[in-house]
Amino acid sequence: MGAAELGAEPGRRASLVQFSSAFCQPCRATRRILAEVATMVEGVAHVEIDAEERLDLVRALGIEKTPTVLVLDATGRIVRRAAGMPRKVDVIAALGAAV
Repeated sequence: MGAAELGAEPGRRASLVQFSSAFCQPCRATRRILAEVATMVEGVAHVEIDAEERLDLVRALGIEKTPTVLVLDATGRIVRRAAGMPRKVDVIAALGAAV
């Protein structure tokens, strides 16, 4: 997955891609967690995608609920996937598979 699909520039080393919806409470907390981790690890970008605006991508990737987080490596390949609000320690561990 690249910039065209994401609607933003991916990270040089990895990307944390979050699918959210407007009224999703856990999405707000997930946004804070992923943004914080992205600032901690050099070359990692956090990209948030509005699931309602990108139904094409939601369907293509089989996203069933929000928040769903995809961890992409530097080539844009999905290396981890999780639904629901992640713990910061789990996000950091998942990044280990990508960088």
